[in-house]
Amino acid sequence: MRDPRDVVVLGSTGSIGTQALDLVRANPDRFRVVGLTAGGSNPELFERQVAEFRPAYSGLGEEASVEAAGMDADVVLNGITGAVGLRPTLAALDAGNALALANKESLIMGGPLVLGRAEPGQIVPVDSEHSAIAQCLRGGAADEVRRLVLTASGGPFRGRSRADLEQVTVEEALHHPTWDMGPVITINSATLVNKGLEVIEAHLLFGIPFDRIEVVVHPTSVVHSMVEFLDGSTLVQASPPTMLIPIALGLAWPERVPDAAPPVDWTTTNTWEFFPLDDDAFPAVGLARAAGERGGVAPAVYNAANEVCVDGFRRGTLPFTGIVDTVEKVLAALDDVPSTQTLTVDDVLAADAWARAAAAARIDDHRTERTPS
Repeated sequence: MRDPRDVVVLGSTGSIGTQALDLVRANPDRFRVVGLTAGGSNPELFERQVAEFRPAYSGLGEEASVEAAGMDADVVLNGITGAVGLRPTLAALDAGNALALANKESLIMGGPLVLGRAEPGQIVPVDSEHSAIAQCLRGGAADEVRRLVLTASGGPFRGRSRADLEQVTVEEALHHPTWDMGPVITINSATLVNKGLEVIEAHLLFGIPFDRIEVVVHPTSVVHSMVEFLDGSTLVQASPPTMLIPIALGLAWPERVPDAAPPVDWTTTNTWEFFPLDDDAFPAVGLARAAGERGGVAPAVYNAANEVCVDGFRRGTLPFTGIVDTVEKVLAALDDVPSTQTLTVDDVLAADAWARAAAAARIDDHRTERTPS
């Protein structure tokens, strides 16, 4: 009988982290928690997790996550949300740990910097779309791939025009039709910024050019993504909308965890519909594609500006459509992009700080313009 895998969970109180611990709890013969960290927004839950799993290391905050990621472990699950996940990602890679990556922002920010630290196969994607692609790629060789097709639910505002989106409220944006996620990712899904980030992530993870990565709208979120091959065949990964399967694969890769989640019920009627993306109403994907093709720190700027804009929307200082509009303006102001060959951690962090300040300034300008004199 094999020993359980030693697991470090970063962001243990968030959506990804709590589901990962559910899987550990259900499979004590396969997984053992040796490290737990969280940002600190839910200290009571964190205390309960530590008391239950008794990890060798636990702590709150970014520095704790960096330290935990560098522990001697079989796999580090980075379930942190946002740019703060970059340094833990690098720490896990430098320590030689397998990295189950749900924190897409760190890969998008770091790009070639992160990939340069990773050994082949060291990064296992946990985003459902990229986990789906990784599973589909088992069915063919890399040189047989024609294109990757990412699916998007379309969020709560699918079918609305640009004009319809002007007065969207925070409450409406947080009401996702198929997924239960944290507020930042949920709003990113409503703007489709999340899908833009995933396009960049797919390019980096699988080495497929941007012009061979497409996005289609699939409202029921049963098909998580597809790979089309040169002979015209397409492999599809399908399951009910749950993160348990990609999390389980991230922890156990390349093995599967039996009964990680319920499968599709084939005894009932299943209808799968796909629609083209409305780039006019939701320009975030095209904007991300352009940032990704530009390279250097442009993806980091896209991500950082968006995080600030989402916060502005949640605080009522920026309208829903102002999120992507402001990100576009910040990207347009970006000059002197470092080459992807010489990108450093300092480059990335400096660009992140610049983008946050630039976005905040534009939000302040927008608020001043809207305030009656």
